[in-house]
Amino acid sequence: MAKLILTHEVTGLGTSGDIVEVKNGYARNYLLPRGFALAWSKGGEKQIELIKAARAAHEHASVEAAQAQAAALQAKPVTLTVKAGQAGRLFGTVKTDDVAKAVAAAGLGNIDKRKVELPAHIKSVGKYTANVRLYEDVTAVINLNVVAG
Repeated sequence: MAKLILTHEVTGLGTSGDIVEVKNGYARNYLLPRGFALAWSKGGEKQIELIKAARAAHEHASVEAAQAQAAALQAKPVTLTVKAGQAGRLFGTVKTDDVAKAVAAAGLGNIDKRKVELPAHIKSVGKYTANVRLYEDVTAVINLNVVAG
């Protein structure tokens, strides 16, 4: 087991500044290369304090902004135009990056594609929902209209 300090929020694992123990492969192949975590050390305790202080300073202003953006995202459906065959099956699948770009194109603000969670693969036209983690306790449900274009 590897002991790590998270530098970013990771779904199902923790938020920045948390100390977690994960399997070596998960740490070596996913968390460390993507910069989501740092190896834990005694000197890392200072880094934890700095991360938590920065998060606390950023937290006060961000909660209200995240709640406002969540309300805007839930109020208006987002339309994705994708290539599809005659039967309505897509050529490929809708990715989180596609959802983030569609939200920005709709004028609802910029969201990080890593914060978008699709409940299932979207492989045909229709209406779907996606969850967006805007902040620790602030999530929004986006209504997606996938149309052939």
